[in-house]
Order: sequence, then structure tokens, then C-alpha cells
Amino acid sequence: MSPVSILVVRHGQTTWSLSGQHTGSTDIPLTAAGEAQARGLAPVFADRDVALVLTSPRERARRTAELAGLTADRTQVDVDDRLVEWDYGGYEGRTTADVSQELGRAWSVWHDGVVPGDTPGETVFAVAKRARGVLDRASAVTGGDVVLVAHGHFLRILLATWLGLSPTAGALFALEAGTWGELGHEHDRPVLVRWSVPPA
Repeated sequence: MSPVSILVVRHGQTTWSLSGQHTGSTDIPLTAAGEAQARGLAPVFADRDVALVLTSPRERARRTAELAGLTADRTQVDVDDRLVEWDYGGYEGRTTADVSQELGRAWSVWHDGVVPGDTPGETVFAVAKRARGVLDRASAVTGGDVVLVAHGHFLRILLATWLGLSPTAGALFALEAGTWGELGHEHDRPVLVRWSVPPA
């Protein structure tokens, strides 16, 4: 039996999400606006029966979970390292426009991938493998919803994986900072219930 729903939360705004810089391994805090977004999410979860909360180990995700009221009085709250953002390798901290200008052509992380840098980088399929592990863990939970607090590209790949699509289909599912979504079932098939919903 699957959980009632899998709820996903992208962490609140950071200076790099605002500027469009790829933020994988860099651990930067929420802006004041990001903290306000996270607090605004609290009513979404106040009346939900939450059985498990999983967060990325990054500060921006853990702080979002805390401010959204997800770390208090819950059955179980765990940090899951598989929820970290895509490892962008040599494109860490850079914008799409930046990389495109350097290459002399339009570049897309979804279709062109990344190059090694201070970290080795990941393929979109490696990220999807992590996402599948998280979904398997969440789907084994019964008796309530599961909330995942993580990062934009990771959660877009997780959604594509949930729907049985190629992980590159995550390119189609824009997810703004400080918003949430819901994955559920219809006639026993995985479906998208709602996506990129802003704070109340």
C-alpha cells in the first residue's frame, strides 16, 4: 500500500537561485525572502497526516523544512543524502547563459550534461537513479503522507521518474523556489496532482 501522497518542496530562494546560478554542492543559506517563502508553506502541511519527512542535507533544504513546520511533532524526520541536488561539476555556480557563451552555442544541462570540475559531475541518469531510491523508500511508507524537501532539478527528475518518463523530461516541469507539489495515484497509476504551488 502506498502513502496517501508524496509531497515535494523546493527550498526557498537563495542568492544563486535568484541569479540562476547552478547550485549543486555549494551550501548557501536562504535569503530573507526565501525564509518568508518557507514560513508561508507551513499552512500547507498543518492539516496533513505526515508519516515521514525526508530532507536534503544542504542547509537551504533543512532550514526550509524547519521554517515550514515540518521538523516539529512529526512521526519521523530524516536527512537523506540521495536528495542532494544534481552534481554540476565544472558548471557549479555558473548560469546557462554563461556556459552557452563560453561554448559558443546554446547549452542545456538536460541534454548536454556537465563537465568535471571540483567535483566529478553527474549524468541526468545518475540523478534519476538516486531519485528512484528515494521514491522506493517513500512508497514503502503507510499511514500518511511523505514530504521530500530538496532542490529544483533533483525534484524535476524525481517527478519524471515517478511518471515513468525519461529523466530528461524533467526539463518540462519548471519548479520555482519556495513552492511545493504533490505526487499521487489515479486508478493505481502514478500521476501528478499539483506542481510549483506557491506559499499561501
